[in-house]
Amino acid sequence: MTILTKIIEAKKVEVARLKQSYKLADQLRTTPIYSFIERCEQNQGLHLIAEFKRASPSKGIINAHLDPVEQAQTYQSLGASMVSVLTDQQFFSGSFADLEKVRKSVQLPVLNKDFIIDKIQIDRAYRSGADVILLIVASLDETRLTELYHYAKGLGLEVLVEVHNERELEQAQTLGARLIGVNNRDLKTFEVDLAVTERLAQLINHDREILISESGIQSKADIARVKQAGARAVLIGETLMRATNLQETLKNIFI
Repeated sequence: MTILTKIIEAKKVEVARLKQSYKLADQLRTTPIYSFIERCEQNQGLHLIAEFKRASPSKGIINAHLDPVEQAQTYQSLGASMVSVLTDQQFFSGSFADLEKVRKSVQLPVLNKDFIIDKIQIDRAYRSGADVILLIVASLDETRLTELYHYAKGLGLEVLVEVHNERELEQAQTLGARLIGVNNRDLKTFEVDLAVTERLAQLINHDREILISESGIQSKADIARVKQAGARAVLIGETLMRATNLQETLKNIFI
């Protein structure tokens, strides 16, 4: 069983519990929706998506003690265009409390990074203040992917559709996705290769689709490499979460 399979099986259990305990009437959205697509259209430069991620299956605990408010505000002050928040608890030590705190502390789009397999997760993300949700093509069949994509769009959310290969990219493009995330990490083996971004970037319609390179970006050379390939944004998590001086770290790696 791959790591992704384990995570999805755990999500099925989580969703079943959520349907018993989560009441939509208990939580109403009070914040506007911030558009990441508009930010990319207004500024043609490379955008930073800075991630709040306490742990991961491949790295274990990354930084368990950081305050999400302080970290997100620092991301904003240093020029991030969006803050990504991991909300999976079992494998990433995340929570919706983290997402809600981040939402209240910044005037940026917030991405709910999770393994979404059901509409109720989108409802919770929406009401918790997320502006963008993640749908991972590798974790959904085509019918469910299409259903969840249009459901999120119907709420006014933007959708980052994550792909790992040519077949998945074709599915994302068939959906009409504007935000396409190329994950350089294979979710089955968790190995990282930036060549994945370079390969798939050649198949992107850069006039319409916004390519986001995710995972494994740790240096100025990495950023230059994916930018050269056509990435409009990079998602960086672990490097920023481990940084003792965020300003210095970003100065050293972000172009």
